[in-house]
Amino acid sequence: MRSLIFALPLVMLISACSEPAPQPKVSTALAEVTVLTEAFAMPGLNRHRQVRLYLPPGYATSDKRYPVLYMHDGQNLFDEATAYAGEWGVDETLNELASAGQLELIVVAIDNGGEKRMTELNPVDHAKFGKAEGKAYVEFIATTVKPYIDQHYRTSADVEHTAIMGSSLGGLISHYAILQFPQVFGKAGIFSPSYWITGEEVRWFKNHPAAKDARLYFYMGGKEGDSMVPDLQRVYQAVLSQGHPAELTQYHLVADAEHNEAAWRAEFKTAVLWLFSSNP
Repeated sequence: MRSLIFALPLVMLISACSEPAPQPKVSTALAEVTVLTEAFAMPGLNRHRQVRLYLPPGYATSDKRYPVLYMHDGQNLFDEATAYAGEWGVDETLNELASAGQLELIVVAIDNGGEKRMTELNPVDHAKFGKAEGKAYVEFIATTVKPYIDQHYRTSADVEHTAIMGSSLGGLISHYAILQFPQVFGKAGIFSPSYWITGEEVRWFKNHPAAKDARLYFYMGGKEGDSMVPDLQRVYQAVLSQGHPAELTQYHLVADAEHNEAAWRAEFKTAVLWLFSSNP
């Protein structure tokens, strides 16, 4: 019995040592994606932010200028190794579209700030989450990131060729951005917008019309829960009642879709083709 008592810890030790160490996630980002080496200072927020860049496959061998899509939550867009719950596959989708001759596009992806995400992507102060930083965040994109990108890469820098897109709080702040900076962003992909966090201040979105030539693509999954669907329906109806051209406004409700990256990945191709279409 004594030998068994002394042997037990040794067996447990051997078992513990034999367990394989967790393997790091393998990067799925394609060669067209790079992380810009210098983090960008965020004026007024006393922090820096990493930016990821997707360039079309033919960028290096052409002299063309390209439209630009600015996106939030950069960790989730290109790479399983950095994604929170699966990636959007933006690089795979855009390579496919470029190969088919349908669309060539630069994507500038701003990483989220982790614990700062709830305030950076919210334009409205919140009793639980804190003072809103959405205005400063959008100004950072419009006045710091965009000028850098336009200076260092061959972009079509005008408003007609510049879009902003995101999901959840990223959808909310994308809607806010196109209203705050109509001279910068001419198109917005507003995926699963979290209007709930604005409370009664959702009236601001209902009462502030976008520029008449702006393209607005609203998307929602039917199984996103709580007030997500009715909130978006109310805002969308308000946009139309403001007189925004119906041909420049899309609302796509996918009945079985939930609030996740898989749903947004499935919607991305349709949305980006419509946003950058030359047809009204």
